[in-house]
Amino acid sequence: MIEQNIKRLEEIATELEEGTNLDQSLKLYEEGCKLAKTCLKELEKAKGKIIMIKKDFDKKGEDNE
Repeated sequence: MIEQNIKRLEEIATELEEGTNLDQSLKLYEEGCKLAKTCLKELEKAKGKIIMIKKDFDKKGEDNE
């Protein structure tokens, strides 16, 4: 899902760079902000999982010493 959101963000950036009217630009900007927020949440979730996996891995390594 994050890949689709990033792709859409790239499309929005391109549309804004090419130029649109003010109303369309505002709609695109709002959509982009929502997508960016969603992506950040997904990345934070992934980061949390990685931290938990690493802690578990480190703990198991200590048990074998």
